[in-house]
Amino acid sequence: MYIPYLFLIVLVVFFLVSAIKILNEYERGVIFRLGRVLGTPKGPGLIILIPVIDRMVKVSLRTVVLDVPPQDVITRDNISVKVNAVVYFRVIDPSKAIIAVENYLYATSQLSQTTLRSVLGQAELDDLLSHREKINETLQEILDTHTEPWGIKVSNVEVKNVDLPQEMQRAIARQAEAERERRAKVISAEGEFQAATKLAQASDILSKNPMSLQLRYLQTLIEISSEKNSTVIFPVPIDLITAFVDKLK
Repeated sequence: MYIPYLFLIVLVVFFLVSAIKILNEYERGVIFRLGRVLGTPKGPGLIILIPVIDRMVKVSLRTVVLDVPPQDVITRDNISVKVNAVVYFRVIDPSKAIIAVENYLYATSQLSQTTLRSVLGQAELDDLLSHREKINETLQEILDTHTEPWGIKVSNVEVKNVDLPQEMQRAIARQAEAERERRAKVISAEGEFQAATKLAQASDILSKNPMSLQLRYLQTLIEISSEKNSTVIFPVPIDLITAFVDKLK
């Protein structure tokens, strides 16, 4: 007696579960009706589907942070390094992301790995270490061009770590140490050159005015006598006592 009612209740519950979908603000739904895409993506909010006939695929519009695993790369100057990176992208066309590619997350990951090896293989080690921003921009442009037909926008690519072989690390350390020593010698030579230039200028000034030389001589004696209790005997220039001798006559 209650079996038809129970069946009807089960049927209504099944219909509600299958027909009513709720999408969040960051989600869109690509609806397939009998295998064909039904208009533009739906959402957010309440979506009503026709059970059995309609099928909805959810797509997130949030930015995805894709970690590219370490890749073995041989640079243009034949140095083997291990490099990993991170890719920031998001879906801007949900329909293309579902229809144009089977799995856009996996496809973007594989494309990022191959592009990373290709681009870094054309760069030298010095460029990889010192011009990383330029390499990041190149990677971003290439990935964005290839993922545009999939409805994906690559906003940024960052090379994270560059692992060098031990012998290469030691060679770079020796090079950095030699560079520091070179800079220290250059700075020391420049200091000596400036000091010599100032001394030459001072000697020219003193040679033009003999009294300045005498005053400098007396100042030096005062500095010597102020350090220790000592007696300093020095010859007095005859010019200093000539005036006194003339008065005594």
